Amino acid sequence: MFNALIVDKDDEGKTHAAIKQIADSDLPEEEVTVAVEYSTVNYKDGLCLGSGGGLVRNYPHVPGIDFAGTVESSSDARYKPGDKVVLTGWRVGEAHWGGYAQKARVKADWLVPLPDGLTTRQAMAVGTAGFTAMLCVMALEDHGLADKHGPVLVTGAAGGVGSVATAILAHLGYEVAAVTGRPETADYLRSLGASQIVPREDLTEVTRKPLESEVWAGCVDAVGGAMLGRVLKQMKYGCSVAAVGLAGGAAIEGALITPFILRSVNLLGIDSVMRPYADRVRAWERIAKDLPMEKLEAMVQPATLSDLPGLGRDILKGQVKGRVVVDVNA
Repeated sequence: MFNALIVDKDDEGKTHAAIKQIADSDLPEEEVTVAVEYSTVNYKDGLCLGSGGGLVRNYPHVPGIDFAGTVESSSDARYKPGDKVVLTGWRVGEAHWGGYAQKARVKADWLVPLPDGLTTRQAMAVGTAGFTAMLCVMALEDHGLADKHGPVLVTGAAGGVGSVATAILAHLGYEVAAVTGRPETADYLRSLGASQIVPREDLTEVTRKPLESEVWAGCVDAVGGAMLGRVLKQMKYGCSVAAVGLAGGAAIEGALITPFILRSVNLLGIDSVMRPYADRVRAWERIAKDLPMEKLEAMVQPATLSDLPGLGRDILKGQVKGRVVVDVNA
């Protein structure tokens, strides 16, 4: 028997979360059983812990959209007992039981070997948010970021994706401008390497201009909505925006055709859920190489399974800074 955070629905359709003991036989029938060590708290986890948000179809359910741990048993030759692994994506924690338990059973194709130089705790300090941030940075570099001149903008910079993107870009030598709606996070963002703090209101006012002065050599956008529309108007010629999440909405104001035609701006959509195996391995190897661990530690808030219901509510309110690392065995 082992501990798991189980979310279930009552007769009135309301969800409730509680730590319960379950057995190996309760786990889904898949190829690899992992002794989970750490997971994280992401926006989707908040939805699953709250109303369900349309993400969870079958109850009871174990949330947790990522985890890192040690292989306990495997019917797939690629993984042997004792191997350290990490999992992000594939709708784990939504359609499939996830990381908020001391064991998980998943398809072998969903896993990635933990790169040398990373511990399981560090892997979850990175987590899905950091993995997504690295995908954004890689996409910008694949579209010539290193040859551009000027600051790289990071929106939603105090959140999970934004924090890691800020740290990675600064570590790689780029000038980083971090956008935040919370002035109290300015020192935190500077500690991650941001050289400029941009108040959110500077980029949320809708203007009628089809284009504005060229400012940004690149952008990792974790917000979307009106802010993305404004940022696109300020991109330098031939530069790119890597957009993910759209927490601020999918509707974009403005004549968006203008930046794309007159300035050759690239809008790169980043989806971290069903990435090919080679992409996931490449991203995790880059994380191990290019994310400064001392800055990673500065982002971490420790948590346990019993903390999760409250943290789920907080992340939906935008009150969580950096990365929440859940020690499922604490």
